[in-house]
Amino acid sequence: MPVPLALVAMIGLAGVVLGRVYADGLLTALVLGAAVGSVLVSVAARRLPSWLVAPISVLAMAGWTAWSLRFTATRAELPGGFGEVVADAARNGIPRLLTAMIPVEPTPDTVLVPLVAAWLAGLAGAEVAVRAGRVLLGYLPPLLLYAGALYVVGPNADPAIRPTLVLVAAAVLGLAVSARPGTAGGDPAAGLAPALRTAVRARLAAASAAGVAVVVALAALLGPLVAARVEDRPVDPRRYVEPPQVETLDENPLIRISGWALNPEQQLLDVRTARPAGPAAAAPPSGDPAGAGPEEPAGEAPLRIRLAVLSDYDGVTWRVGATYRNAGRILPAAAPPPDSTVETVRQEITVADLTGRLLPAVATPREVTGARVAYDPATGTLIRPEGLSPGLRYTVTSERARPDVNLLATANVPAGDQVARVLRVADGVPDPLRRLATQLAEENGAPYARALAVEQFLAEHYRLVADAPSGHAYPNLSFFLFGPRNGGGQRGTSEQFAAAFAVLGRLTGLPTRVVVGFESTGDGPVRAADAYAWPEVLFEGLGWVPFDPLPRPDQEPRPVEEDFRPQPEDPPPSEAPEPTLEPTAEPEPAAAPGPPVDSGGVPTPVLVGGGAGGLLLLVGGLLLTLLLMRRALTRARLGRGDPGQRIAGAWREVTDALRLAGHPVGGDLAATEVAARARRTLAAARARLPGTVDADGPPTPGPDPAGPADAVAELADLLNQVAFAPGTATGEQAHRAAAAAADYVDALRAARPWWRRLLWSVHPGPLRRRSQTR
Repeated sequence: MPVPLALVAMIGLAGVVLGRVYADGLLTALVLGAAVGSVLVSVAARRLPSWLVAPISVLAMAGWTAWSLRFTATRAELPGGFGEVVADAARNGIPRLLTAMIPVEPTPDTVLVPLVAAWLAGLAGAEVAVRAGRVLLGYLPPLLLYAGALYVVGPNADPAIRPTLVLVAAAVLGLAVSARPGTAGGDPAAGLAPALRTAVRARLAAASAAGVAVVVALAALLGPLVAARVEDRPVDPRRYVEPPQVETLDENPLIRISGWALNPEQQLLDVRTARPAGPAAAAPPSGDPAGAGPEEPAGEAPLRIRLAVLSDYDGVTWRVGATYRNAGRILPAAAPPPDSTVETVRQEITVADLTGRLLPAVATPREVTGARVAYDPATGTLIRPEGLSPGLRYTVTSERARPDVNLLATANVPAGDQVARVLRVADGVPDPLRRLATQLAEENGAPYARALAVEQFLAEHYRLVADAPSGHAYPNLSFFLFGPRNGGGQRGTSEQFAAAFAVLGRLTGLPTRVVVGFESTGDGPVRAADAYAWPEVLFEGLGWVPFDPLPRPDQEPRPVEEDFRPQPEDPPPSEAPEPTLEPTAEPEPAAAPGPPVDSGGVPTPVLVGGGAGGLLLLVGGLLLTLLLMRRALTRARLGRGDPGQRIAGAWREVTDALRLAGHPVGGDLAATEVAARARRTLAAARARLPGTVDADGPPTPGPDPAGPADAVAELADLLNQVAFAPGTATGEQAHRAAAAAADYVDALRAARPWWRRLLWSVHPGPLRRRSQTR
């Protein structure tokens, strides 16, 4: 029993190490149960033939895993049937484990991989250590599991010093009590002839001395290297896996304001709100920018439901720029600003005509049920990676914090690298815009006074209309602020008001951002007319404070010329087009390696091979994972998104194939030049020429690669169409682009040597380059 107990302890310690990044100790308990079950099955079946143990253990593993997945799914209140949850966990277990927000909530997709790995490690270790009696070799699978747990945790937890010491102690104890004193203490040369006995003893002494010398040399060489790396920060494997991404439409939801304004009766959501009565739920005092404003009656203030927070501005468009991580039902809690009033708001939201992936919620969400979400702690916003659909119903519990308005007048704003992102002003600011910001800053010294000055200037001089065209680039804002009234200037939607406030605020030294959301009374439908944008300013000790630069309904705007006279500009401003966004893809890899099969009662070489099978199993699992990730990447590129995104994805398949063939293309080449290079590369490969042909030189002689290469030329034409005529590509063209890319990649792969064809599908280059471009 000491050896099985040592194996259980080592596998359980791997669960302890991995459980440090989970929200509670449930994962550790589940991994410990897998360790006990796998080792106990092998011990109980040690008298059965070795080939029968693996199927019995796998059946037991399936039962334990199914119970664990059902328990975690019920505990996390996941929607959908059990079969759907299990299929989703098996398909997305690895990427979600590496993209989940820390602390990770134990859900089926975040516990499946650790449970299966722990059971397989227990099975392999017990078969080698207990059945074959090779204790040290049987420690290999638990040690690999422990190292994998350390790698997955990475820099997201403190060093695991105590678990490692306990692991070593358990391993040493298992080795010590499993030794056989009679055999170990006997003389292996006893009974031999004197001359032969002397030779055997001399050989044993030489072998022992050589072994000690090797151990001492390795300790002397590797010891300093290992000691020097103790203080290094571990590598975070999460950087190699792309987190959930928003759709192109969600990158800048600010441009949707004008479209919603033209369809005011379109129902986007249906909301039911529960919030406690009392002072915390009352409207803030008049003049508080964080609240409803002086025009609202006393009582409960309307709720602002946030859809997106836009922090990045390049002079053309505002973008979300958030990093979303898969999250469980309970979201990470953050301490509210001191001296702030916190109100708990619970909303049941039903999606109607709202599209995209952004999930509306009152700031700041703390618990979400009814939908699987990804969360960005920096902005407090949510997305649903699967996308929104009509009828989706979820419940959000939020902690709505409002700062003490008496502290705003003396509050300062932060500075430095940590807030450089929300202070950045892109090049190309129009001179009138900069002069207006300077004028407002000179007349108001304190940060809050500057923010109020910008808010009042916009509210007093500009008109809010529903039919203003979308646009918030520098030329659009310049026309909104200084354009002639009779020519469409000095009027706009909340898009222009919020964007102008944020840009003017940054020019005056205020860290600002733009928020897109909805104003709701708390119960009933939320329509397109309720959608609007507002700016926020970051104050030290108070957090992000919203402002309302919109004009009052009963107030007639004053001409801008009364308070600011910009110099005339030539040429007149014009709307700037939005840049084409790169399509995104989301990998969906999955790996489910099978259990190793070991045998007992066989010669030592077979036992050693069986022990090494655990390592080969992990290598095979890694290769299988790479294969599935590459295939998932190809499916995502060729089958997801609109026709333009699929055509761009097909083009990246071709350029990745050229890189794998040793002929990478640079970003300075046109699409037609890349197509010509693709033809030459395929011709050279089919002619079995040496692989270092200069792609920029004359065409390489050889058979003409008709068919696939011609299809690449057509694909280049489709790519140019997508680049210079966005939105004109059709589904049929996207289908032809995918077929062309697949034909060319297959042809180029078939022309490679056999061993290169084997490595083609598992080469991690396309995955690494994809993550670097993000």
